[in-house]
Amino acid sequence: MDLQLNGKRAVVTGASKGIGLATVRTLTAEGVRVVAAARSTPPELKETGAITVSADLGSPDGVRTLTETALAELGGLDVLVNNVGGGDGAAAGGFLAFEDEQWEEIYGLNLFAAVRMTRAAMPSLLESGGAVVNVSSIGARLPKAGPVPYTTAKAALTALGKALAEEFGPQGVRVNTVSPGPVRTAMWESSDGYGAGLAASMGMEREQLVAALPATMGMTTGRLIEPDEVATLIAYLASPLAASTNGSDHIIDGGVIKTA
Repeated sequence: MDLQLNGKRAVVTGASKGIGLATVRTLTAEGVRVVAAARSTPPELKETGAITVSADLGSPDGVRTLTETALAELGGLDVLVNNVGGGDGAAAGGFLAFEDEQWEEIYGLNLFAAVRMTRAAMPSLLESGGAVVNVSSIGARLPKAGPVPYTTAKAALTALGKALAEEFGPQGVRVNTVSPGPVRTAMWESSDGYGAGLAASMGMEREQLVAALPATMGMTTGRLIEPDEVATLIAYLASPLAASTNGSDHIIDGGVIKTA
């Protein structure tokens, strides 16, 4: 299917791996000119042909650097994908396990990075009649499903998308949210990720925990979500084909959320 994105201009944050990298690949394959931002630039990201920017988006300076580079390289923006995040791999402990510094860092990446990026990009998006896609999590609806600073930050991000859609929709900018469930990323696959820490706390091997995860979480598809599947949904929401979709939160979780 032609998503009618050829020649569009996009920024994707958190682009070095997982959902972000898959999104860059999907958008560039559709003919989008992409500026891809991450703290590091692995070979896989360079191979996409995107313009890469090394920036720490947890800081205002990082957002400023990315925005200035993107506008200079692309001449404007049609799409912003706020994917950068962190803290989903934090300690498996509960509320009392997190100090102020961890709350600030996790909120900085998962909420304030999107706030700053959207604020910086909005003037250009208003000119182009563009679209914003925020990558949240089903943790926003199931806050006990992960580290509490992470899930509550994602809940705030989801609410932000609703508020921005209401304000800027009448001005021609659509804002939507994608909320994945367990995705086959380093969070679960890495030997030092959240999955490994959670498995250790339960006296299990990481491989055992990941194999049991779909059944444990009630994923009716019986498997983890692939990053490409999330990237395809993001690309659709960014495209003119979704012109009447605004302020929505799209769950892609393999059936974990059972309510309507």
